[in-house]
Amino acid sequence: MIDRTTLRNTANYLREVRPIDPDELTQYVEGAAHPGAVRAALREEAFDLRLREREDGRFEPVEEAPVAPPGWAPSAVPADVSFALEDVLVSTFGADWPVGDTGTTLRSAIRRLKTDYLYGNDVEYDEVAALGYAIYHLPGYYAAIGYVLDALSENGLLDRTLRVLDVGAGVGGPALGLHDYLPDDAVVSYHAIEPSSAATVLERLLETTGRNFRTTVHRTTAEAAFGLGEHDADPPLTAPFDLVLFGNVLSELTDPVAVCAAGLDALASDGSVVALAPADKETATSLREVERAVTADHEREPSVYAPTLRLWPDATPADRGWSFDVREDLAVPAFQRQLDEAATRAADDEPGEFVNVDVQFAYSILRPDGERRVDVWGRADRCARMADAASHVTDRVNLLAVKLSHDLSDGKNAVYRVGDGSQTVDHYLVCTRETALNRDLRTAAYGAVVFVENGLVLWNDDEGAYNVVVDDETVVDLVAP
Repeated sequence: MIDRTTLRNTANYLREVRPIDPDELTQYVEGAAHPGAVRAALREEAFDLRLREREDGRFEPVEEAPVAPPGWAPSAVPADVSFALEDVLVSTFGADWPVGDTGTTLRSAIRRLKTDYLYGNDVEYDEVAALGYAIYHLPGYYAAIGYVLDALSENGLLDRTLRVLDVGAGVGGPALGLHDYLPDDAVVSYHAIEPSSAATVLERLLETTGRNFRTTVHRTTAEAAFGLGEHDADPPLTAPFDLVLFGNVLSELTDPVAVCAAGLDALASDGSVVALAPADKETATSLREVERAVTADHEREPSVYAPTLRLWPDATPADRGWSFDVREDLAVPAFQRQLDEAATRAADDEPGEFVNVDVQFAYSILRPDGERRVDVWGRADRCARMADAASHVTDRVNLLAVKLSHDLSDGKNAVYRVGDGSQTVDHYLVCTRETALNRDLRTAAYGAVVFVENGLVLWNDDEGAYNVVVDDETVVDLVAP
C-alpha cells in the first residue's frame, strides 16, 4: 500500500523544482514500492495535483491560465477517429462491411434512426443501430461541441483541468470534439454515462485520446447514475463536475427536465451544463422547453448563459423557441462515402442519402453562478420589450435583441429570428433594404446581441409572428459579438 499523503506532499515539493520522475519518487515512499505502482498512483492523483503526464513519462504542473479559444473550425473528422470507426466496422462485419447484407443492414438502421428522430419515436441502440448512428451522426457532433465551447472559453470559463460528465455519451462525438478542442497541456477526468451498445463503440473511439484525457465509461442509465426515482446512484457521482454534457440525449429521456436538473446538481459552483440537440424543429424546441423548465424551478437558480439570453430582469420567454446555429460543412468521411456508394438505388434515387456532414445544432448552456455570455440588459427608457409588441404594431420602436438564426429567407428579404427573453410569440427582423447603418444585422454572428433603432413592427398573420422591418430608416448596432 502506497502512502498517498507522502506521495502528494513529495510531488507538491518537487513540482516547484523540476519535472517529477515517478522513479525518483520511489525513494520517498516507504515500503520499497515498485516504480510501476508509484507511477500508477501518481496518475490517479495527478488531476487533483494539477499535474499532466508528458510523453517522456514525467509529470509537470498544468498552466493556471484558462483555456483560450483555439480558433475551432474543423474541416473533417480526424483521420485517427475515422480509422478507429472503420476498424470497429471491419471487426464487426468484415472487410466488405459497406456492401452486401451488412451494408443493407446498416443503411436500414440509418433510415430507421432518421425516421425515429423525425417523429420523436423511442430509439433502441443495439449494436447495428449504434454503428449506424456513428457513421451518420458522429461527424456533426464532433464539430458542434467546439463551437459551443467557444462561448465559454471566450470568457475564460474553461479551466485546463476539467471534470467532465457526459450523460448519454453515445458513440463519443462530443467527447472526441472536446478532446481536440482543448490544448495539449489540459488534463481531463472524463466520465461517460452510456447504457446501450453504443458504449462498446465509445470505448474503442476513446482509445484515440491522449494520456491526459482519462476516461471511464459507466454502462448505466442517466436515472441510475443520478439516483432518480427508485434508483440508488450507480455509479455514485460524488465529485462536482466542471462540465456536464447532454449530447442529443434529452429528447430520448422519459423525464428530461429531472435529468437535466440532476446534472445541475452535480455541477461545481462555477461549472456549466452544456446541452446539444439536432436542429430539427421537434428536438430543438424540446431542448428549449427543458431549458425554460429547469431555469424556472431549480433551487440553484441557474442562468441561461447562451445562446438565448434573457435581456430583461425577471422576464421569461414563451415563444416556440426553434433556434439553431449553422456552421461550415465537413468533408465527407470515408466511412460515409463507402456506405453511400455501395447503396443499391432505384433510377430516381439521389446520391448522398447516407452522407451527413452538415454542422447544424441547437444548444443551451446553463450555469449556477449566474454568469451570462454577455452582461447586457434592456432599459425601458431606451427600448421596448418584445413582450409588448402587440401595443407597437405599425409603430417604429427600438429593440435590444439576440440574433437566434442565420438568414431564413429564400433569398429576397433577409429574415432573422430574434429574442430578448420576454417574447411570447416568435419575432423576426426582416431586412428590406440593407444600408451601411444596418449592416451589422447581417454580419453579426449567431447569439450576438444587437440594438435595433427605429424598426417597424408588423404582425404576420400567416406565421403568427411579429416582423420588425429593418429598412433605410433603421440603424442596427452590434452590442456584443
